[in-house]
Amino acid sequence: MSLQRVIVTGASGFVGRHLLDEIKETHQIFGLGRRSQHDCGAPIHPNISWTQIDIGDREPLLKVFEEIKASGGVDVLLHLAAHYDFTGEEHPEYWRTNVEGLRNVLELSKGLGLRRFIFASSVAASRFPPPGGALTETSAPDGDHIYAVTKRLGEEMLSEYSAHFPTCIVRFAALFSDWCEYPPLYVFLETWLSRRWNARLLGGRGESAVPYLHVRDAILALRALLAQPELPSEREVFAVSPDRVISHRELFASATMAALGQPVRPIGMPRMLCRPGMWGRDLLGRLLGERPFERPWMARYIDLKMTVNASRTRQRLQWAPRPRLEILRRLPFLLENRKTRPSEWSCVNLAAMKIVHVHPNLQIHRLLEAREDEICSAMTEQLLAPQHLRRSERYEQIPKHEHDWYNRLLLHSLMSSIRTREKALFRSYCRDLADRRRTQGFTAEEVCHALNLFNEVCLKTLATEPGPVTFAELDDYITAAIQFGIDEVEDVFEHGGGKD
Repeated sequence: MSLQRVIVTGASGFVGRHLLDEIKETHQIFGLGRRSQHDCGAPIHPNISWTQIDIGDREPLLKVFEEIKASGGVDVLLHLAAHYDFTGEEHPEYWRTNVEGLRNVLELSKGLGLRRFIFASSVAASRFPPPGGALTETSAPDGDHIYAVTKRLGEEMLSEYSAHFPTCIVRFAALFSDWCEYPPLYVFLETWLSRRWNARLLGGRGESAVPYLHVRDAILALRALLAQPELPSEREVFAVSPDRVISHRELFASATMAALGQPVRPIGMPRMLCRPGMWGRDLLGRLLGERPFERPWMARYIDLKMTVNASRTRQRLQWAPRPRLEILRRLPFLLENRKTRPSEWSCVNLAAMKIVHVHPNLQIHRLLEAREDEICSAMTEQLLAPQHLRRSERYEQIPKHEHDWYNRLLLHSLMSSIRTREKALFRSYCRDLADRRRTQGFTAEEVCHALNLFNEVCLKTLATEPGPVTFAELDDYITAAIQFGIDEVEDVFEHGGGKD
């Protein structure tokens, strides 16, 4: 029996890579994503054909669709590709991806023999319902923020292609995973579980509420839809969402209890004070070059509830969110990952933040973490290169596999000092390193030369990374920290390891 053939745009995104992992055994998948499979963490499988591509670039996309058509076409196209951020600003990417990119995909899908074109959207594309009301599958995508506007245009665009293939629309709730990966929730948790001045502050009465859905439940809904592509009526809307909304106050209580083991009483900020407070913080952030996640546009949604009634979707798909994956029951799993694997927690969530400004130390930490294998391998290669062995002969006596181990320890120590912005952490590590190397017969010159090589390797590796990190920031967080470490090494060799 032949496998159902499906194109997934946005395959390198949050939903896309989880979907591919779920259906890779049962579907022939053509994954289209902006990132490579390796970089985004998508599964590698014989049933997955991957193309790294931007749907906003029509010509390369045309070639891909022609190849797919020549190979026999596909049954379903699931359009997950979209731009969405929380800045409230009209970023050009909204139009390039959500409108022009969608137009490219729709046009090029005409000859594929599709049985269904599935268009992914969000319940956030609609306005908040009136008090006591609820969004349903028939609610219009009438939100006035830029994301909602582009999604409304997308839904209208679908009607132009009804003669070529049937379409349907899936509106997701706020999706999260056991690693969080939902920017507002991530910011809430990092604030509430910190010692910041605003750790106990909630906007208004803390009644702002949206429906949260675990990504694994969202994937099951998509799988149910893929299993019966003839089911939907033309342009039918499915609300893939729980009916229950969870307020900031409920999240705060559950998170602080799970993390701290005792209830913490939040402090409500009167709604009338929130907007000027947000304006003030945002203005200060602009001046300092580090704008906060909370933007003034968010103030108008304080204490509003995005209640959903998705009973029709549950009946049509024979699907329902599982109670054990409900957000309040899942919070302990999120917080356990945050506690036991902090680097991975930060890396995953900072990637999900997209263009939201992230402090450069965290950006540098993420880049170093992503290039760890490359840096350690290059460090070993440089250290054992003939031109450098003349200045560090004793390093040749260390087995090659041990070099990798020591290089990783060195890199992890540097990363910790960068993440925490505490250069003393790396200085302490270098002091211990100098003590160890001195007893092994190394000279101060050999150890310092190795650290200078380490600095060169890190800078050279990150120089190939496109992004907002400047040379001055690399110098401050990497070179300066390593120079502090070199000073510790020289001090140990000069004074025999004694501390001042």
